[in-house]
Amino acid sequence: MSNLEAAPAEIACSAAQVPAAAVLHPRVVLLGGPRAIRVQRTLPQRQRSLIGAWCFIDHYGPESERMDVPPHPHTGLQTASWLFSGEVEHRDSAGVQAVVRPGELNLMTAGAGICHSEVSIESPQGGLLHGVQLWLALPDSDRDTGRDFAHHVPAPISLPGAVARVFLGELAGSRSPVRTFTPLLGAQIDLDGNARLDIDIDTAFEHGVLCDSGTVHLGGTALAVADLGYQSPGSCVLHLRNVGDQPARAGARRRAVHRRAADVVELCRTNPRRDRPLPPALGGRRRPLRRRRRIPGLNHPVACPAAAHHPAAASADTTKERGAHVTADKTGASTTVTAEKGRYTIAVEGEVVGHALYADRDNQRVFYHTEVEPRFGGRGLATILVEQALNETRDEGKRVVPVCSMIGTVLKKHPEFDDITDPVTPEVERWVMAQPGD
Repeated sequence: MSNLEAAPAEIACSAAQVPAAAVLHPRVVLLGGPRAIRVQRTLPQRQRSLIGAWCFIDHYGPESERMDVPPHPHTGLQTASWLFSGEVEHRDSAGVQAVVRPGELNLMTAGAGICHSEVSIESPQGGLLHGVQLWLALPDSDRDTGRDFAHHVPAPISLPGAVARVFLGELAGSRSPVRTFTPLLGAQIDLDGNARLDIDIDTAFEHGVLCDSGTVHLGGTALAVADLGYQSPGSCVLHLRNVGDQPARAGARRRAVHRRAADVVELCRTNPRRDRPLPPALGGRRRPLRRRRRIPGLNHPVACPAAAHHPAAASADTTKERGAHVTADKTGASTTVTAEKGRYTIAVEGEVVGHALYADRDNQRVFYHTEVEPRFGGRGLATILVEQALNETRDEGKRVVPVCSMIGTVLKKHPEFDDITDPVTPEVERWVMAQPGD
């Protein structure tokens, strides 16, 4: 929850005034390179890039796969890690090494620029990896603030039919000591079975509720697991209800400005932190510690989905539209893969549901992002899309560079493309991120 108004107007309302909640459904994103973990991302989206200062939400698990996110830079934001189970080790270029555990907050302030890695480790308590990664956009006046790191273990507080843990901001008399640059709230709320909870809120604030488990209603709107409910300003009460017999868990969140992607590119170009290399990421049991390669410019804060406007998209050559390839998916539905400038798209019965983005570099075609809408998962669409993109790349006499992990996964299953595949090098990664924006 967040509000930046210096003098908000008073609004008289009653508990009955509950604006209809909008629902943002997640999309599946592969995070972490060759050993990517699947996360469900609800922010940013085309229809909404911010809820207050919250600009990024990844929800993952329960997941048996390891998180292994190599060193990457951030700037102009704070990153909040919050776990329900498992453990993750954080290392950054400010020299911080810390472990986040369930019910504990790690908050990193990137400010003018920082690099960090995140690797899951075996927990003495066991349990599958399960948690959320949240970003807070810093106001323009503070986006170049100094790097910082905070760790906090909030005490649980009892509410009618619920238990809350306030890790940022203030709720029900519990205040987090962790500094933020915007008035906001971040809290985990565990609802008893069939419980209803009404939380008094500021009418000038907008609110978001992420459903982690169970069946939660925000107002009268049902949220499935990983859905993000959005309630616009105007109500003085946040109505939460668990309609199931088992406990449910949700997270409440409360205008800030994103730092432009171009600023991140400039950071990578002018301040790669060569004076203080990032410490090696922890490899886990039976794997030695090793220095991880830097991946310049990944995970930059943008006010739209990462797939929507990538800096390299404008650098694609003037390849003209080359027609379409028609086939069928696993359900028998008609699919069409179309080659366009800088991308290949896939449509199901005429509806575009995914794309593979690329930029041409001399005789190389550098694929940097592939995505298919989660509601069309399990139908083999990503494989159809990628295979057709690879075939057309071969037909045009170009070579493939799989910066995108999904492209790399398909290539491993198709050795017939080995003769046209080039390795992903730091030079290629720097080239991708150095391309001009839209």
